[in-house]
Amino acid sequence: MMFKKGTKIYSILKGKCPKCHEGDFFKYKFTFNPSKITQLHDNCPNCNLKYMMEPSFFYGAMYVNYGITVALSIIVFLISKLLFNLTLLQSFIAIIIALIILAPVNLRLSRILWINMFVSYHKNNNN
Repeated sequence: MMFKKGTKIYSILKGKCPKCHEGDFFKYKFTFNPSKITQLHDNCPNCNLKYMMEPSFFYGAMYVNYGITVALSIIVFLISKLLFNLTLLQSFIAIIIALIILAPVNLRLSRILWINMFVSYHKNNNN
């Protein structure tokens, strides 16, 4: 199965440490509170992996967030134009609303995707 422990998708969807898949990556469960959205533990509570591997490590997540935002904008635009036959202005309003509503999801997703690009799963998480 694609979503089993040991796959990157598991770490991403469950919000778990990319190395051990046990410890939580984010300090708080999903929230719309702006001060808590992207707060993560300094280290994995289980295997002690340092999440901020170098200063400003998660700046790279901004590029991932940009890609997600562009893809989401294109999808919302196509759906609003092709399925709902909205005007151009209505389509752009739909895009803005979707981006605002999904901003917390995008911020969290971009960070966990970014760290999963650099850290692989280790079955023996004591290393």
